[in-house]
Order: sequence, then C-alpha cells, then structure tokens
Amino acid sequence: MTAVYLSPLYVAWNIVQLIWILRWMGACSGAFRTVWARSAVVLLYAFFASSLLIAFFLPPSRLQRAMKLISNYWLGVLLYMTLTIGAALILRFILRRIPGFPKEFLYSRHGLAAAGGVCAAVVLALSVWGIVNARIIRTTRYEVTVEKACDIPQDPLRIALVADLHLGYNISNGSMKTMVEKINAEQPDLVVIAGDIFDNQYEALEDPEELAQILSGLESTYGVYACYGNHDIEEPILAGFTFSSSGKKQSDIRMDELLEKADIRLLRDEAVLIGGAFYLYGRPDYERPGRGIDVRKTPQEITADMDLTKPVVVLDHEPRELSELADAGVDLDLCGHTHDGQIFPFNLTVSLMWENSCGYLKKGNMHNIVTSGLGVFGPFMRVGTRSEICIVDVNFQPAQ
Repeated sequence: MTAVYLSPLYVAWNIVQLIWILRWMGACSGAFRTVWARSAVVLLYAFFASSLLIAFFLPPSRLQRAMKLISNYWLGVLLYMTLTIGAALILRFILRRIPGFPKEFLYSRHGLAAAGGVCAAVVLALSVWGIVNARIIRTTRYEVTVEKACDIPQDPLRIALVADLHLGYNISNGSMKTMVEKINAEQPDLVVIAGDIFDNQYEALEDPEELAQILSGLESTYGVYACYGNHDIEEPILAGFTFSSSGKKQSDIRMDELLEKADIRLLRDEAVLIGGAFYLYGRPDYERPGRGIDVRKTPQEITADMDLTKPVVVLDHEPRELSELADAGVDLDLCGHTHDGQIFPFNLTVSLMWENSCGYLKKGNMHNIVTSGLGVFGPFMRVGTRSEICIVDVNFQPAQ
C-alpha cells in the first residue's frame, strides 16, 4: 500500500516539474507559449507520468508489455529530472544570496533558457547512457583459493555466477541468448544463478517455451543450479512497491516448471555433493523462503551433516549472515540482490546497507562474492554500475 500513500506526492511533484518545463520551453521560444503547444506538452507529460498506472491495470497483452517498458524507462528519466531540477532550484536559491552575482540574468528569460538547457542535456545524457549501459553484459573475473583438498580433475574449478536476471518486461529472451553464449564461451565447470530469476510475474515473460529452450543451452561440467530470491514470487508490483496479501507469497508453479524444462536444478534449502568432491548448498530467500519453507536453516544447520574436510559452496540471494556462514565452515558464498545500487546516486549509498554490497570480501576463511546482477529492477537503466557475468576460478590447496 506504500505506492497508494505516496501517490499524492508523486502527483504534486510531477505538477511542479511540468510547470518548470513549460516555463523553460516558453523562455526558449514563443512558439511554446501558445495554447496548442502547451496543451500538447501537458498531454504528453501526463501520458508518461500515468504510464505506471495504465500498465498496472491493463490485462496481460502486447499493449501491457509496451506500457510496462515505457513506464520503466519513465521511472529512470523521472529520477534524473527530479535530481537535476532539484539541484537547479537549490543552486538558484544560493546564487540569489551571493552579493554581486548578476541577478538580472538569473531572473531573465535567457537565464531560464540556459539553465533549462543544461538540465535537459544532463537528463538526456544520463538517461540515454543508462539505457544503453543496461543492455551491455560484461564479464567480471575473480580468483580465490580454498584451503581444502578437492578430488576433482578441474584445476581451477571454474564457476559462472549470475543473479538478478529479472526476466520479464525489461529483460528479454534476446538478452538470455547473449548471456548463454558468453557463459558457454568461458567453458565453466559449474553454472549457478543466485536468485531473482523472475520479475514477480510469470505473465511478464516474453515467450516461456523459447526461454526454457534458450536456458537449457547452458553448458557446464557439473550442471546448472539456482536458488530463489525475493522477486521469484507471484506478486503485483507498482513503481517498485508490492501490495500486501493475506496468502503466503511464493513462486508461481509455472516458474518452477520452466526451470525444470531448462535443466536448471532449483535448490530449496538443500545441498548436493558434486562429483563426490564438494558441496553446493542453495538457500531459500531470507525475506520470502517460498513454497514449503517457513523458516530457512541457520548456517550451523546447513553444515551440521557435512564432511567439512570437503569444500562447501553456498548459493544465497542476499549477502547476509556472512560471519555466521564463515564460522559454520563455508568456504565460498555466492550472492546477488544488491544490483550495486543499479543507478546513480544509489550506487554511492548501497554500501551503507550491506557488509559487502558488491565484489569480493574475505570473511575469516570464507570468500564472499556479490555480483551486481545481469538484469534490472524498475528503471530500465544502469548508471555507475554494470550488468555482469562473474567468472570465479577456484583453486584448492590443503591447509598446511
């Protein structure tokens, strides 16, 4: 219900921004001061501003997909409009109080046109780059050494880690083809997906049958494994906010079936002993454990029945309980969830929320790697962050 409570602020701020846009356009040219021109601008702005609501209420269809995509682009543009116009108003307030500053230019039509032009250029540059950057899948490499012996022929063991695919309105089957090609080119021994495979709604998938076929093309020595994240559930979303429900929030059974068709094994608070040599444990999500799980196992419970002379790899969507996992004997913890903040300025603040918001951290004898993710949630943009596949080369060396 948060979206409902915030809606008056959303409407009010959009009105403020629209007023400043009209003033700027009128300062640029007299043609924008006519009734017809102003009406056209108001209608166009109203369409984009209401695209979130239109997409939310439309039934599943091609039109809804188009509106969802438009609204996700709009969220990013709106953010940078808010930041730039807000910064301009603050700067204007400061300049008014500086002795000797030519205030006649500050209040003139030419001053307004110049300031608005700078704001428009900043918004356009950030938005275009964010949209383009979100579509570029890069490869990030890590190399770690686990101080245990591992009886496998691969040296090092190559793990391909991806997370936060957010398959749906933003991330298409075409992006998955690119991902599969890039992963296969690395010839991994193991492929793991650390949650948020879906984007809350199964109906958002472009073509589920084709998607399953694409994902089944992932190649590795020991297979493809996954755990679920907080968005791998069927749940309505409006502007990034969820709605409360009396029922238990869990994955759509069709999501589970799609993974099975794609030969991806979903680990639900369970371990597999791979090659008889190392453990891979998939944890359910911290916030929404999912079907059949009310409370997920603690780190100590995870490793209680394991032979801890063998390496232990944990797949967990959110990078939580790092100290506890290290104390329990886990050697490698692979996570996602944070998106590294996804877009500026959140990439500057996300580290305040997580011990390791993105990248590598060693905790005791445990290596923790958090990927910034491959997909996006909400705004279809990445500014200051990257969409990535992580290639983790794991060396094994018995402790001296």
